[in-house]
Amino acid sequence: MAESENPVIYNADLILRDIPLEPYGYVVSGKSAMEWIMERYAVTVDKASGIKNDPNEASDNHRYIVDLIKRVVRVSVGSVRLVRKLPGLHEKWAG
Repeated sequence: MAESENPVIYNADLILRDIPLEPYGYVVSGKSAMEWIMERYAVTVDKASGIKNDPNEASDNHRYIVDLIKRVVRVSVGSVRLVRKLPGLHEKWAG
């Protein structure tokens, strides 16, 4: 299994490495679940107000996002492997 060259930086103290590339290949509606998580759970600062939105502070469970990434990796890898095993689609056109 190929592994990602780009680690996921959770915070200054925790960097997730050796993530398989397969989760990035499982795309629904133009985006992988990994990309969705990284966008939605990124720390942002509103330009107009200067208000910081840090999803890491939204929960008492500080492992929530890390555990979510682990689950998404597992489900995405499994989904990619299942899709690869599916037989080809043989369509017949009327006419």
